[in-house]
Parts: sequence; C-alpha cells; structure tokens
Amino acid sequence: MSNKIKLATLISGGGTTLQNLIDRIEDGSLDASIDLTISSSANAPGLQRAKKRGITTCAINPSDFDGTEEFSSAITKQLDRQPIDLILLAGFLHFYRIPDKYIGKVMNIHPSLIPSFCGKGNYGKIAHKAALDYGAKISGCTVHFADNQYDNGPIILQRAVPVMENDTPETLAERVFNEERIAYPEAVRLFAEGKLKIEGRRVRILE
Repeated sequence: MSNKIKLATLISGGGTTLQNLIDRIEDGSLDASIDLTISSSANAPGLQRAKKRGITTCAINPSDFDGTEEFSSAITKQLDRQPIDLILLAGFLHFYRIPDKYIGKVMNIHPSLIPSFCGKGNYGKIAHKAALDYGAKISGCTVHFADNQYDNGPIILQRAVPVMENDTPETLAERVFNEERIAYPEAVRLFAEGKLKIEGRRVRILE
C-alpha cells in the first residue's frame, strides 16, 4: 500500500534542502510528490531547482505586505489552492503564522540540537557559529513540528555530530547537513505512514 503524500516546501535561498527531498523522491526512497514550492524571494536559486522538476512555484515577498499577518495569509491562500498533506519549511527565513487547520501539518528542520542555539535570528551558519563560540562538544539537527513560535514545536527526530577542535562554521555546517539529509526525509516518511503522534511537547513514534 502506497503512503505517497503531497508536499509543499517553503524556501528562501539556494534550495539545498529542497534538492535533497527531490533526490530522495527520485531515487525511490521517499514516496511523495512536491506539488508546490513557495519562495520569499523571486530571485532564490531554489525556485529554479523546483521549476526544473516541473513543480508549481510562486514567490511571496514579505516586503510587499504590511506585516506578518498579511504575508502569512498570502502563503496560506496559495497552500489552499491544492490538496497538500504536509508543509515543509526548507530554509525559510521568515515567520509564517500557521492557521489552526495546518497545525500538526507543518515541519521544520533546524541546524542545532534544540533547545540549544535556536530561536529568532539563529539559523544557518549563525547557529553553527553560536555552537562553536559556546564551546559545544556535540551539535546536530532537529526536525520538529512547527508552531507559532520560532523553533518551538514538538521534536520529531534529532541527529548528532561531534564538534571538532578545528571546526569552522562552514565545516560544522557540512557535517550537520549530512545528517539533515537523512533526518528530514525520515520524518516525512514517518508522517506519511501515520507513525507520528503528538502528545503535548512529545512526539511518539508508533510501531
């Protein structure tokens, strides 16, 4: 029995996380389709990655709106235009206020072990630099259900990596991204198979 689900991705830049998902779909390890990619910038290279695969795309720039509510409403309006099972924040650098109907249907991946080095402004290499500056010995990535606070929703999966003595934000980012490439598709698979149950702050992975 197929668990194929319809995905929407929200991006802001190069689309490396989007490309990873595309690759996993194309190699058959993820039974899903990406039906929509929304970018917060019309110039984001990730849009070209999506267009090459025939994915419907649109750009919604936050500067075109008066505030978060209008910006978020425009995103929701696009999502509502077709049946979407799961929305994936894939390097999306802006706050999307999730309506009630999509709570529990939006995932995010963050490049640290939440609750460390997360929250507003802590993304990408900034989070990796924060881990190094703090002297952390391990770091990693976290996949979680998104809610209406930054990096706050219940955690689905985490994968850890060692922090090396000679690490830079760039070398740590590469090591963490290798784990992100595993964790995000796995979380999507578990969702598709109905194996994720949210219980307060915990996500139980069902047998």
